[in-house]
Amino acid sequence: MRPACHVISGLRTGGAETMLVALCGGLLARGMPQHVVSLTGDGPNAAALERLGVTVHRLAPRGAAGSAVALLRLARLIRSLRPAVVQGWLYHGDLFAAGAHRLAGAPRDALLAWGLRNSDIDHVRYGRLLAIGRRLSGWPGLVVSNSQAGVDFHLAEGYRPRRLAVIPNGIDTVRFRPDPAARAALRRELGLSDEAVVAIHAARLDPMKDHATLLAAAACRPEVHFLLAGEGTLGLDLPANARALGRRDDLWRIQAAGDIAVSSSAFGEGFSNAVAEGMAAGLVPVATSVGDAGAILGGLGCLVPPRDPAALAEALRAMATLPAPARRAAGLAARARIETAYGVGAMAERFLAAWIAAGAVIGGGGPRTGGGE
Repeated sequence: MRPACHVISGLRTGGAETMLVALCGGLLARGMPQHVVSLTGDGPNAAALERLGVTVHRLAPRGAAGSAVALLRLARLIRSLRPAVVQGWLYHGDLFAAGAHRLAGAPRDALLAWGLRNSDIDHVRYGRLLAIGRRLSGWPGLVVSNSQAGVDFHLAEGYRPRRLAVIPNGIDTVRFRPDPAARAALRRELGLSDEAVVAIHAARLDPMKDHATLLAAAACRPEVHFLLAGEGTLGLDLPANARALGRRDDLWRIQAAGDIAVSSSAFGEGFSNAVAEGMAAGLVPVATSVGDAGAILGGLGCLVPPRDPAALAEALRAMATLPAPARRAAGLAARARIETAYGVGAMAERFLAAWIAAGAVIGGGGPRTGGGE
């Protein structure tokens, strides 16, 4: 089977990077070799990919001259690997994939695909990338979005792709699962009783994640304990019932210790991994109605407007005051929904089907040479 070559901005611990690791694992299990090109060198997920058997190529361009060199190196890699598909991830990955694909001669037997991972975004921060993407959006043979909200947003922004596919994120329901032993151990470690109602908020510190609304709601719910996991959270000014854990590489363990999975995102979220992973771990979800959050919840838990601390606090109260057996039953229903609709295997199969429908020739061929960049 011919390989896939993924091009991504970097390999930190964000949602897109986590999904890339999951997808590569699912595709490797189906016999398809995987190569990942990181544009910012190493990150925690580079090691995770390499443990799976994925070849990671680190380019890390600096400045205009470095970007030109990186494009040439990526073009040479495409010619060498002869991948069935060159799949971009995030705006920078999409644009580098497109440029290198053209420099490689736009080979017909290597499908160029883009990946959109967000819905509405901050035009001040990302407007230039959006404008370039809009102009080049007819280049790829396929554009994949992880949410319908992302499709709607980019079409409204003027993207005109030749072919679109919506492929929701896939959640590792073996790793993210109810785990009584992990729950008890982490609660002992943090000094939380077995009876405490614990809400988990897993998100890096970023305006789109809207920690301000979360913390305002938390201050109104002193009966709920909040654990904030994510890069940058250690510097937050927290109410007494909240604790920051910083960046964590064991989110499945953190989620297992909770009762409520909460997302306070204000914009930009396409598919919330944190909510879906919490649901897989048996937590009841409380989320703002951003991106495809409503589709993920599927009528379970509580969906509230963004940037509304009072509504978020009320939803948290409703979930926290459920009798413990009812809350556990609601959490198991949430897990069942994720298992049915959002498994990693289903995501891998959907990517393969979308690539093939767009013209990718998955079988036969292979790299002319083996080495990495």
